[in-house]
Amino acid sequence: MRKLTYFIATTIDGFIAAPDGSFDFFFQHVGQGFLPHLVCEYADTLSTPGRKALGVDDVPNTRFDTVLMGRGTYIPGLEVGLTSPYAHLRQIVFSRSRTESPDAAVEVTSEDPLTLVRKLKQEDGLGIWLCGGADLAGQLLPEVDELIVKQYPIVAGSGIPMFGADFAHRILTLTDSQVFDGGNLVLTYTKPAG
Repeated sequence: MRKLTYFIATTIDGFIAAPDGSFDFFFQHVGQGFLPHLVCEYADTLSTPGRKALGVDDVPNTRFDTVLMGRGTYIPGLEVGLTSPYAHLRQIVFSRSRTESPDAAVEVTSEDPLTLVRKLKQEDGLGIWLCGGADLAGQLLPEVDELIVKQYPIVAGSGIPMFGADFAHRILTLTDSQVFDGGNLVLTYTKPAG
C-alpha cells in the first residue's frame, strides 16, 4: 500500500507560513549542507523550476509520484504564472471553490480528501506527498503515515499552523533526525502500526 507523507517546512513554533500565507522568510535561513541534502534526498519535492535551476530536472522520482495541495498552497504559484508547479508528479489540488484547472497536468477536485487519499493508497506507485496546506493536512491527519518536518531556526510567534484541525492528540514515533549547520533540522515521524 502507498504511504501518505506530509513533508513540510516549519518554524520552531510550528508555523508553515506567515498570517498572510507568505513563506518566503524560510529561504533566508538555509544553513550549509541543508539545501544539498534536500536536493539529494527529496528532489521529488522540488518545484519544476527549482529542479531545473539546481540541475536535477532529469532525475527520476524516487519517493513520490503524486502531490496533494490545497487551493491556498496552489494559488501563489498560479499568481506568478506557474500553472503546473510539480510537472514531474501527478498533481491534485483540493478546492471547494475552484472547479476548473488552469492546466491539463493539474487535477482540481472537490472530492472528500480522506476518500480520495484512501483510493490513491490502493493504487500502484510511489508515495503520496502532502505538500500543504494546514486545512488539508488537518483533514488528512488520520491518513498521514509519515511526517517529515523541515524545521528552520525561526520563531514566528503567529501564522498558519502545521495542522488546521480540532484538538485531537496523536502520538507519532520519531524515526530519524538530522541537524545541519545553521540550525536547520529534518525530523521524521511515523504513525505507530495498528
